Amino acid sequence: MTQPIDAATPALPEPPAPAAPGASSGRSGARPGRRPSAGRAPSGRRGGWVPWLYLAPALVVLAGLLVYPVYELGLISFLDYTQAQVSGGQPTSFKGFGNYADLFGDGQFWQVLAATAVFAAACVVCTLLVGCALAVLLTRVRAVPRLALMLAALGAWATPAITGSTVWVFLFDPDFGPVNKVLGLGDHSWTYGRLSAFTLVLLEVVWCSFPFVMVTVFAGIKAVPGEILEAAALDGASQLRIWRSVLAPMLRPILAVVTIQSVIWDFKVFTQIYVMTNGGGIAGQNLVLNVYAYQKAFASSQYGLGSAIGVVMLLMLLAVTLVYLRLLRRQGRQGTGEW
Repeated sequence: MTQPIDAATPALPEPPAPAAPGASSGRSGARPGRRPSAGRAPSGRRGGWVPWLYLAPALVVLAGLLVYPVYELGLISFLDYTQAQVSGGQPTSFKGFGNYADLFGDGQFWQVLAATAVFAAACVVCTLLVGCALAVLLTRVRAVPRLALMLAALGAWATPAITGSTVWVFLFDPDFGPVNKVLGLGDHSWTYGRLSAFTLVLLEVVWCSFPFVMVTVFAGIKAVPGEILEAAALDGASQLRIWRSVLAPMLRPILAVVTIQSVIWDFKVFTQIYVMTNGGGIAGQNLVLNVYAYQKAFASSQYGLGSAIGVVMLLMLLAVTLVYLRLLRRQGRQGTGEW
């Protein structure tokens, strides 16, 4: 039963009246923070030129190694520049877009461009498949086999292209190569046919390129929380289903980066084609754009035409690079929660 309130019981204290707008509360915690003086620059803007000062030496070196050669490449592509002009026998004349007109009117250029695109696409697909498969395998094996596989892959990645190409040529040599002896193919020439020669070069390119994809994807898989993979396994998902439904969506930014980098690398393959097919194969059947530009510029002494091919390749790879940088920027915004 509720007891009545006694009249002698002291009343609860009333809350203090709000202070006047101009009055001080008398507490240090209630004081508003000091406003920065109008003449003082924010800390984020002070010394904005200092990073550029640190970058200046590197920018000067890059300007000398990249900007000037690109300028010369573009300039020569507009000139009638052959061996006669190089030796001084004839004056150099401005040709305008004549080299580009000759290039785009040459049927061989379009054949080489198509072959380059198909070859680069095949290299990218095979490199991604091998690299991703071995990255998943690294998460399933013990420490010692994992270390051995990593060292073997990094050894292939660190091998110079000309060294690796020479070794592969020896392995598939029709007279002394061990591959023909093991397979019992006699003196079969792997570089005689166009398809077999491209396949041989593709294997070498994948061999020296997959370690980058493997290591990058493996690092991405290790960053995925283990609880997610365990939950998918408890639900009865197979390894293929886990990769397709769980890992692939989470690794999409990483896969996009390694894909675009592989496109850039494989589109400008030169050493493997030049060494393994002896300069482009029989009658130029294994030419790609890099080797085609080299032959036009240095074998035929058509430096203007070769420079035009280089400019076309530069523009195509620049477009791919811009997509790559945009993906990197988008990935960084996703990581910081900005859009």
